[in-house]
Amino acid sequence: MTMTTILVAEDEPLMRERLLEMLAHAWPEATVVQVAENGNDAWDGFLAHEPDVAFLDIRMPGLSGLEVAERIGKLAHVVFVTAYDQYAVDAFDAGAVDYLLKPVQADRLERAVGRLREKLSPAAGNAPPADLGHLLHHLKSALPGMRPERIKWLKANVGRQIRLIDVEDVLFFQSDTKYTRVKLRDSEALVRTPLKDLLSGLDPDRFWQIHRGIVVNAGAIAAAERVDAERLQVLLRDCDEKLPVSRTFAYLFRD
Repeated sequence: MTMTTILVAEDEPLMRERLLEMLAHAWPEATVVQVAENGNDAWDGFLAHEPDVAFLDIRMPGLSGLEVAERIGKLAHVVFVTAYDQYAVDAFDAGAVDYLLKPVQADRLERAVGRLREKLSPAAGNAPPADLGHLLHHLKSALPGMRPERIKWLKANVGRQIRLIDVEDVLFFQSDTKYTRVKLRDSEALVRTPLKDLLSGLDPDRFWQIHRGIVVNAGAIAAAERVDAERLQVLLRDCDEKLPVSRTFAYLFRD
């Protein structure tokens, strides 16, 4: 039997430790493969481990729990951890997603774990995660502080200059050791901000993550082509480079 894997993302240290202790008691046969203190690390950890379940605090530094859930989509079951009032609880109750109110109570966590066990059981056919699209759209527009600030300009090193770059002109971003490579039509630059930290300021409708270390401007994509039965790569309009697409993001290019 395959062991269930869990990601926990919570920025409050005491709440994080309490949730981990309670999970160990309520679900001892599951394994926590990633613990994150902010949304950026949560998403990066999700890509690294591809857990079955993600417990996400709604309000975190960087990407919010809602934004992380939006990126996860149907790749994992999501449980939100929230301190919001009854309005938010009503919204969760109307959707097909579980939630835990802070401070998390043991009996409430045990009920959530019980439902997750049922969904992941062979008897349930390992039920697919719920479609969170409608719920996330509703919560992001209704809850305070859930509309992120978008990056418009970047300061980047180009030779001996510090260049001001319009984000709309970027073809793609690529992780490069301590820097992020910024590819433009006629040049490229390096910024010191890690790619996972840039993500929270990029419009996900405009900039698509296609690999753990690559985010591409959707308007620059000419096509996606198959490398073999399992692998895809992206071809760009104004660049000869071909960008690999990881299995996690292959759905972006399905018919």
